[in-house]
This record gives sequence, C-alpha cells and structure tokens, in this order.
Amino acid sequence: MIIYPAIDLKGGACVRLLRGDMASATVFSNDPPGQAQRFAELGFEWLHVVDLDGAFAGRSVNGMVVQAIRDAVPSRIQLGGGIRDRAAIEFWLRLGIDRVILSTAALREPELVRRAATDYPGRIVVGIDSRDGRAAVDGWGQTGTTLAVDLARRFVGAGVAAIAYTDISRDGAMSGINLPSVVSFARQVGMPVIAAGGIGGAGDIAALAAHEQDGIVGAICGRALYEGRLDPREALRLASEGGAGC
Repeated sequence: MIIYPAIDLKGGACVRLLRGDMASATVFSNDPPGQAQRFAELGFEWLHVVDLDGAFAGRSVNGMVVQAIRDAVPSRIQLGGGIRDRAAIEFWLRLGIDRVILSTAALREPELVRRAATDYPGRIVVGIDSRDGRAAVDGWGQTGTTLAVDLARRFVGAGVAAIAYTDISRDGAMSGINLPSVVSFARQVGMPVIAAGGIGGAGDIAALAAHEQDGIVGAICGRALYEGRLDPREALRLASEGGAGC
C-alpha cells in the first residue's frame, strides 16, 4: 500500500480543511515546495496535491505553486482540483505530473475520463468524494443524487489507475477511518481504491493495509502527518508490510 501525503493549496499556502469547509482552513505551511521537499526527505515516494481554489473555480488557480512543487522534488505527484477538460489534462501531464485526478468531470463528462484513460493509461485517477454515500462535486460544494459506488462502476474496465475515495464527513477530523464503509466500497467497485478521510494515526494505516486484498492500495494522509499524530516512518513501515501497492 502507498502512503500519499496531502498538500492542499489555498491562496498559495498549504492548508487542511475540516470536512471540506473552505472557511475552516488551517494553514500549515506558506512554503508548499518546501513542504514537498520535507515529505520527500522522509521517504514518501508520492504526493497528493490538490488545488482547492481550482476545485471551486473549475480551473487552475494555484498553478504556479504546483509547478514549483514539481520542480522542487523527484517524488511522483498526483494532482487534482479544477481539471475538467482535455487541455488541462494534457497540460499537467506534459509538465511532468504523473497522474491527474478527475472528480467533477467524472460525474459530468464521463466520456472525457474514459478517453483520457485510454490515451494515458495508468495516469488518470477518478476522484470520488462521498457525503452520506453520494458523490459531491465542485470542490465538495454540491452533492447530487448519484451514489458514489454507482459513479465508480461507470469506469470499470476503462483503464483508470485508481479511485481516490474520500469520506467527506471524516476528512480532516482525525476521527478514524470508516473502515467498513471504505472496504465495502472497494469490494463493490472491484477497482484499486486510494482511501482518504479521517486517518488519525498508525492504527488506521494498519487497518487499511490489512485490506489490500480487497482493493485498498493507498491512503491519503493530511492533518495527522502535519500535527504529528502519525509518525511518517511508522506509516511507511506499516504500508510496506501490507503489500506492493498501486
């Protein structure tokens, strides 16, 4: 299993939200490239970068910061937030971003996602942010009627690298991963799942890693890393013991 430290960008700073509320943003670093370097030095091979402002605007807002992060570290990067058309997908992949995450586009333009996954195998991730089992879009600002599981199933066999699944109700709260829900989701969709939302410590990493055979191949960690609730080396050890990852 792979650990993805989260770098969420708002106003050029590295922040964490509580349950997706932009007004709740806590700034953890005004130097996102430097934060990326610290994660790389700790041994993390991947970064999960999200342009929060871009997710609401529907276009890149913190693009210069993203480019600075890309230039600062050798780590592999998956990027989300406001990527909603073919031009944006191609721009970031050409720039050296390893994977792009399509969330709102996955719900509104699924054919765009399928074509991109075909043309760029292994480089497209579908982001599904779940509130009470239903998919939220536009930076989690709107929740429709589509079930998260049903949305994921639309991309079975399409060639996407993984589903990044976030439980909004727990995101940033460090209240513990909703393991039964995440495992059930992974089993139902039958695709690799990267889990996020509520990770508060090593116990959550161990619990997720124990279900790698069910399709849980990664965990996105944010506030628990920033606040020292999750020891980076222990997290990497536990994830490594869980298997090869995605």
